[in-house]
Amino acid sequence: MDDVKLEVRLEPDRKERMVHARVSADEYAAIEKAAQAADMTVSGFFRSLILEGAGVRPILTKEDRAIMALLLEDMRAIGVNLNQVARSINSGKSVHPSELDINLANVQRVQAAVMTELRSLSKRAGHKRRGEG
Repeated sequence: MDDVKLEVRLEPDRKERMVHARVSADEYAAIEKAAQAADMTVSGFFRSLILEGAGVRPILTKEDRAIMALLLEDMRAIGVNLNQVARSINSGKSVHPSELDINLANVQRVQAAVMTELRSLSKRAGHKRRGEG
């Protein structure tokens, strides 16, 4: 069966408010260049910087979302394995210690990958927005 992804929004994604900022022609040219390098509109680029700077949400690229989706799948698989181990233990069945060791090692591996990815996420986003990479 195909996975079905549902997106639930608690609030409509309406943009009702405007934020105005005055910049010089040179500043605007730099902003426009950085927005193009990030494959974004100037408005989207500006909004992403403001929201990220305000701590509201990070702006993820398609590549970032793909990496996060892969890490999420790894975490789901580990969760399934841990649930199976817990069910076995709770039903009185014995579980070989190596099963626990493998699952704990997998948890640590994914945790390290998630931490590494989160640390580099904002750095990559900043470099991309500035047209540095």
